[in-house]
Amino acid sequence: MLKIAIINGPNLNLLGSREKNIYGDQSFDAYLEELKKHFSSVELSYFQSNVEGELINHLHAVGFDHDGIILNAGAYTHTSLAIADAVAAINTPVVEVHISNIFAREDYRHVSYLGKHCKGSISGFGLKGYALAVESFMK
Repeated sequence: MLKIAIINGPNLNLLGSREKNIYGDQSFDAYLEELKKHFSSVELSYFQSNVEGELINHLHAVGFDHDGIILNAGAYTHTSLAIADAVAAINTPVVEVHISNIFAREDYRHVSYLGKHCKGSISGFGLKGYALAVESFMK
């Protein structure tokens, strides 16, 4: 069975209640249940933290024994060399996901320190981006 970890960064615990015009009105927990039903042949685990070091620790914990990691580092995408270094240091391939189209937003969001260390990046498809990322590991 394919083993994929989903890791969400800061403020993504507020999905469904924050900036609904950008991020939609569904909580990630509700979406995760749909994702698990749709991909019942895949073992999906989930971790969310608002703390940079906890995200790094979790990348280290799953980065050597999973088939894939889906990472939405939130604003840390644009600021964290430490998370970028953690992605570069692990063996498991990572797909970077963003719910909004980061290239249609503020200029500082156009930069991803993580991207060059990732298998690919998905941006702007809402929560469906996570399903697209799962599919990318199934090929």
